[in-house]
Amino acid sequence: MDRQPTLEGTLVRVRPLEPEDFEPLYAIASDPLLWDQHPAKERAERSGFELWFEDATASGGALVVIDRRDDQIIGSSRYAGYDPERRQVEIGWTFLARSHWGGPYNAELKSLMLRHAFQFVDAVMIRVHSGNLRSQRAVEKLGARRVAIEPDVARGGENYVFRLEAPAGP
Repeated sequence: MDRQPTLEGTLVRVRPLEPEDFEPLYAIASDPLLWDQHPAKERAERSGFELWFEDATASGGALVVIDRRDDQIIGSSRYAGYDPERRQVEIGWTFLARSHWGGPYNAELKSLMLRHAFQFVDAVMIRVHSGNLRSQRAVEKLGARRVAIEPDVARGGENYVFRLEAPAGP
């Protein structure tokens, strides 16, 4: 499975993360309201975002999201934990500029990522911190169902694990 594909929809284009994407992504991530319900509030600070960006770059699955209207970067997402034997992959680490919240952008982003993933896997996993209600609602809108609760060892609290099954064939 290519974890850094280029994907194109009506609203967004998704491509692999590149080093020169740091500044435009940090300009988005520096908005503290992005992290209001997220346990990693330090990502709004340059030093915290630098750590996130290093991890994203090293992951081999990080993507940037570009608004096709004006070719501006509006966020990021990632594939991780691809397991060919279990035929599953994780999608997460998604953030979008607040200007693109509450509309069709996240839905199209996830639709593109899911369509790509389901060419290779039978299930997509998504982890959301228990305090991140906004992300939980967005994941549920995709049709994912919560299948587990696990401790968030790094940040405290719990993560909810959601699973989305590949659509049935014709």
